Amino acid sequence: MSPPPQKRLKQPSAARSRAPSSAPSSSPSRSRKPPRDLELEAGSSAHYENPAYYRQTYARRTHDVRYYVDLALKRRGPVLEYGCGNGRITLPIARTGVEILGVDLSPPMLGDLKKALREEPADVAQRVTLRRGDMRRVRLDQRFRLVICPFNALLHLYTRADMEAFLARTREHLLPHGQLVFDVSMPEPEELARDPARAYATPRFRYPDASSGSSVVKYTERFDYDKMRQVLFVAMEFSPVNGGESWMTPLAHRQFYPQELEALLHYNGFRITALHGDFSEEPATSSSSTLIYHCKPR
Repeated sequence: MSPPPQKRLKQPSAARSRAPSSAPSSSPSRSRKPPRDLELEAGSSAHYENPAYYRQTYARRTHDVRYYVDLALKRRGPVLEYGCGNGRITLPIARTGVEILGVDLSPPMLGDLKKALREEPADVAQRVTLRRGDMRRVRLDQRFRLVICPFNALLHLYTRADMEAFLARTREHLLPHGQLVFDVSMPEPEELARDPARAYATPRFRYPDASSGSSVVKYTERFDYDKMRQVLFVAMEFSPVNGGESWMTPLAHRQFYPQELEALLHYNGFRITALHGDFSEEPATSSSSTLIYHCKPR
């Protein structure tokens, strides 16, 4: 995994050191908001701050695009996509003639998608509606035959309350007999057990930067799993080969296990109609690295 860096931090634990205490106040108030978790905020936003890098990194990831395009054609739209980003899946769906509304929280990614839409034929651009918002809270005056949440967007729902809020909004936005489809990575014990002090190196590559064009960088990753929160923190470290300031991008992914997801869906009013282990629709097994859920409201 290699999302785009913009957060310049001194060390992988920098965001964690700034996380506020969750201890209750001595004078609690019902209206008081819960304390912000800066560690999770950074881990859910830094990934998306450089759309050019995101596009380059996932340019060869096309199997899920075909899957969601075929699904949208079968359901005939309209489609609601949570985590639309800069349009990797949104645009191919719109090009087939299906109307789609994309929701995302990242201004850079939505800005990049708006720019891309200006390059599309008018009929394609007219099929796309964009809304900046949090998928736990955004309310739309529309219902959809299909709601999708592709490529681990669901893993930014870090708590049970987050998941319950997301599923409640999804139910509100589904037409009768509508379908929710999402894909998430299967938790990998080997990855979760890695030593946080060890840096895992990958081949050098050219990193695109809007301000300086591009530069060749060394790239390493560190993994730190929080067992209590079931969150995997990844520190993505970039070092320019020709000198210059190094930087680190944090990424935080909640680890959902299959039985856990089944319970969360069940107790929030959904039934699983299909569970695939890859985008060729093979059944999910213990060796699957991806889980693709098809769900309908009960």
